[in-house]
Amino acid sequence: MNSKLYLEDNISKKPALDLLQNMGYIYLTPEECTLQRGGKYQVLLKGILRNQLRKINRFEFGGIEQEFSSANIERAIEDLDEPLTDGLIKTSEKIYDALMLGRSYQETVGAGKVLSFDLKYIDWDNFENNVFHVTEEYVVTSHDGEHTVRPDIVLFANGIPFAVIECKAPHISVEQGIEQMIRNQQDEYIPQLFKYIQIVMATNKNSVKYATTGTGKKYWSVWKEEDLDYLEIAKAKYVEDRVPTVQDENIISLFSIDRLKEMIKYFVLYDANVKKICRYQQYFAIKEIIKTINTNDVEGNRQSGVIWHTQGSGKSLTMVMLAKYILLEMARFSPKVVIVTDRKELDKQIAKTFTHTRCKPARATSGKNLIDLINEGKVDIITTIINKFNTVESSGLKNLSRDVFVLVDESHRSNYGELSTKMRVVFPNACYIGFTGTPLMKSEKNTMTKFGKLIHKYTIKDGVDDRAIVPLIYEGRFVEQTVDEANIDLWFEQTTKRLTESQRDDLKRKWSSMKRLASTEARIKRIALDINNHYVEGYKDTGFKAMLATNRKRDAVSYLACFEQFGDLNCEVCISPPDMREGVDDIDEGTDNRVIEYWSRMMKKYGDADAYEDSVKNRFVDGEIDILIVCSKLLTGFDAPRCQVLYIDKELKEHGLLQAIARTNRLYDGKDYGLIVDYRGLIQKLDDAMNMYSGAGLENFEAGDLKGAIVDIISAVGNLRQSYSRLEDVFVSIKNKNDVEEIEVFLADEKIRNEFYELLCQFGKELAIVLNSESAYENVPKEERLKYQNAFSFYSRVRRSVKIRYNDAIDNKEYEPLMQNLLDTHMSVVGLKQITEPVDILNQSDLEKELEQLGSLRSKADAIQAKLTKSISVKRDENPAYYDSFSKRIKDALQEYKDRVITDAEYLAKMRSIMQDYVAGVSVVKYPEKLKGNVHAQAFYGVVSAILENEWEQTSDVKCVAENSVEYGGKPIYAQTAMLLRDDSTSYTVSGAQVRQDIIADISIKITDIVERHSRVDWTNNKSIHDKIAQDIDDMFYEYECAGKCKFSFEVIDKVIENVKTTALRRFKG
Repeated sequence: MNSKLYLEDNISKKPALDLLQNMGYIYLTPEECTLQRGGKYQVLLKGILRNQLRKINRFEFGGIEQEFSSANIERAIEDLDEPLTDGLIKTSEKIYDALMLGRSYQETVGAGKVLSFDLKYIDWDNFENNVFHVTEEYVVTSHDGEHTVRPDIVLFANGIPFAVIECKAPHISVEQGIEQMIRNQQDEYIPQLFKYIQIVMATNKNSVKYATTGTGKKYWSVWKEEDLDYLEIAKAKYVEDRVPTVQDENIISLFSIDRLKEMIKYFVLYDANVKKICRYQQYFAIKEIIKTINTNDVEGNRQSGVIWHTQGSGKSLTMVMLAKYILLEMARFSPKVVIVTDRKELDKQIAKTFTHTRCKPARATSGKNLIDLINEGKVDIITTIINKFNTVESSGLKNLSRDVFVLVDESHRSNYGELSTKMRVVFPNACYIGFTGTPLMKSEKNTMTKFGKLIHKYTIKDGVDDRAIVPLIYEGRFVEQTVDEANIDLWFEQTTKRLTESQRDDLKRKWSSMKRLASTEARIKRIALDINNHYVEGYKDTGFKAMLATNRKRDAVSYLACFEQFGDLNCEVCISPPDMREGVDDIDEGTDNRVIEYWSRMMKKYGDADAYEDSVKNRFVDGEIDILIVCSKLLTGFDAPRCQVLYIDKELKEHGLLQAIARTNRLYDGKDYGLIVDYRGLIQKLDDAMNMYSGAGLENFEAGDLKGAIVDIISAVGNLRQSYSRLEDVFVSIKNKNDVEEIEVFLADEKIRNEFYELLCQFGKELAIVLNSESAYENVPKEERLKYQNAFSFYSRVRRSVKIRYNDAIDNKEYEPLMQNLLDTHMSVVGLKQITEPVDILNQSDLEKELEQLGSLRSKADAIQAKLTKSISVKRDENPAYYDSFSKRIKDALQEYKDRVITDAEYLAKMRSIMQDYVAGVSVVKYPEKLKGNVHAQAFYGVVSAILENEWEQTSDVKCVAENSVEYGGKPIYAQTAMLLRDDSTSYTVSGAQVRQDIIADISIKITDIVERHSRVDWTNNKSIHDKIAQDIDDMFYEYECAGKCKFSFEVIDKVIENVKTTALRRFKG
């Protein structure tokens, strides 16, 4: 078998390129792309774009079809290249807007008349008129020239890049490709490419993830094709002579040209300065909805139905994408969309999302305004809060159109009740699409058949399996409370003797209920202390936050007072006004002095209720509040991804419980689970493996629909044991497990070291869950627990040491606070400081402190070698010959040590000597005398000599003579020797090598003059100056050729120019 088949290019990139060409993409070589671009900083294929703009754009005047002027075509190309001054996402949004809507340009028509006409970059109406290209190894340089990046595959539409694919070999994790893609979007790399990009993909043949520009690592998605017939037909058509892979399937699903149109036009959104692309369940839900609404129900209206997409899976954005799709794709019916929600936030969000379309959105500010918007019919989409339909229904207004689409958020709450009836009175023939984030209860499934069919579902388990949401872990804690019933009865009789019988019965019901009993101050203080300790020990300073759900506003304020008294945490309360009920079961607390006093303070501080609520919510989302205390407000429809823990001291059931616990299931960097801590004993039975759930009304749901909803925290014990075994297995070949040096040398292999980092991080996460849970903690014997704690402490020390030794950056950076918290709280590890980024080799004082933390002489030498190697790789382009000389010294010393020619002490001494020379700038490189003191010319000498010397060695007939050479027999002296004249007219003979060095030194000095002359302004991104430098260097070589001094091919000269520009960009900033 050929092992080369498993190389990245052969097993991932080449099959991808072949498939894309079979799908209709035209292949361009990297060289062909370079001719189109005008420089490696530029990324548009301008020649193709220019031709396409001429082809797909015409305007009509006086019945005659005309072309846009060449000036406007060039202006359109220039305008598309938006500067990055507003940041990557804002710039991307401007470009996306131009791609969707085009731009307007003035043309002179008729008798000198000037009119504006629309010019489009993509022909959306006749998509076949566009051209699609693919290339590989698309070299792009950063704005300062310090970084050169080569994306594996880039796709273009009309010469505009729209997708980047990063290919990896099967043994390399897709995550590595994702990290590479994210790095390349940063300011110091190549954001000028990614401002155009709509889809990014990382693949290793067997695993694929995709995203869009700016997507964080945690939010990259998997695609699961639901249209299996489509996929099978495409695979048979496009994949030839081999078995299709997961990579093939994903490329077909996302980059087939028919899919591409939909993905970019309908399924890319900008939401609060975050660019988003649909997940597969959103795409297929909308496709199913479109099929459904294009069929009729028994009354001849469009078929209605329900979408169940579990909370946290992007349900709100699905509604927005659906509205956009309906309005644009079904425009011939003049559709109107009404989005009904019970949240102001969603109401505002939806209105903003339509800025990239020609659709006209409007928010109903009141019931009357909703009536006016419906009556006028001037807008395409109306967003409204559900309760505004009370006013509309009372007005007698009706809209009889069947092309009104009413999208109802959380339809299990509002759509099946009284307000549903009122909506149907206003829109009797409309098509209703209900969205719910929680499973339908058994009783609701029967009701739903009257409303419409279940169109599409994405279950809790689907979300967890796809890592679209994090799994939830449940822990029940119960605070014992004794009740002095005799004294309560005596007190009750005494205080109610003047009330009527009915008044006494009413009061007795309130005060004897568990709700009131559980609100006693003693119980609240005990739970507050437990919560305080639990959060401080497990989550404080990790970046993750918590919510506390209480039954009453008074309880919320009491909890806040307790936390303020403890003084460990920053806590806030978010409630509605005292006289407003937040939930159906809530009581009126308008006369509670404690609540009134708290509310008065908030109004004095913030001015009004909206400002107070917005401030608290924003500070919690931004991570400024540790625990947010709420009643009913914010337990639904509020997204705070950094919220990891929900403490429940509130009677919750059915949908209310499922919605509340979903506050913790959102994705966030470093967050692997959400934790539910229940002080009410809401759930009696929880066995996810057996599909058994009871308590809090969970038995009213189909067990299968709750699959994956929550798991008992006891399951964490098994995960901990498994993660410990996997970590220990890494070191199974180590003879002496207590020999730190043997372990560290074993970890010199980067692949093994990275596996160790990953497994230690996973072990730490599982250990943190167990140590912060009472029930899980008690299920691990003390001896076993100590074994795990000691192992984590030991391996954490190893991790720190090898990171310094091998100059590794922080692994799993998002988990670093959690790891440190675990060490600080549970391990009592002295002197193990938090890991930071590696110290720079030039920072000698900090470096020496870091080396002191290492034990053996070899480990110190390894650390110096790793830091030198990294620094050299970063700086090499500044002066290749200079830095290569240090690389050679390091390589020679390493080889001597490996061959046991030198001892550990001598190895360290050699590395220190190399380091000292490196820091001092002392090099073994010898430069011609005429370059003495000219550091820039020395750098260019290194660049040029590497190319020209190699050319001389390979080509025997290259001419070269020194400037002061003499002719012999009427011909110049060639490469072997040359006779030169001293000032006193005596002659001397030099070798051909000296002649060549002298010529290269002269060339280097002239190149330095050229670059210095042109770089007095900021020339980094100035194509004109780049071209002038290239032309002047080309002219210089031509002069040398005319003078008979040397002659090189165009390819060699171009190579010199490119390398000179790379070095110049590092040395001359302008």
